[in-house]
Amino acid sequence: MNLGHVTRLEDFGTRSLVTHAIMALSFGGAILAGLFIEGELGAVSFVALLNVTAGVWIAQSIHSLGHGTSGDYDGILNEIVDLADTKTAPGLDTGRLARLLTLIAAVTAVSLLTSAQVLTGALFSIAVVAVGSVALVTAIVGFLIALGTTYDASMDHWTAEVERQSGAPGDQR
Repeated sequence: MNLGHVTRLEDFGTRSLVTHAIMALSFGGAILAGLFIEGELGAVSFVALLNVTAGVWIAQSIHSLGHGTSGDYDGILNEIVDLADTKTAPGLDTGRLARLLTLIAAVTAVSLLTSAQVLTGALFSIAVVAVGSVALVTAIVGFLIALGTTYDASMDHWTAEVERQSGAPGDQR
């Protein structure tokens, strides 16, 4: 049995590209359906596609928790465009966190503006809470990823420092 197509998804960066492509397509479809399909069909299509986007977004965020900057993966932008900017400054990965927060703000704004055009009354209120909840969960997970990456880098640094100190010449341990 040939599973070549499945083995291509073993790499985290490839899986990330696939999930981001699904999110982009479903989000684009939601915006198009909400703005250009009239009536109840447009509203239902908008909400359904926005829900698909939110579900995949949260799944990708949770999936990313274990893959801060370990290995060859250093964010979706570096997967798409080969940027030679490998993080050299110690501390919280503020660049990655800022990109994530900017993306969250942009997607949230577009979602809320489109929701205001498509939904009315109680449905709009529900959409505001739902979109805000997804944005909040994603921001929290993004912060946890940045914090985890910082913790891993700190542990690597101090482990190497302890090993260097314990192996120093003249050490009587």
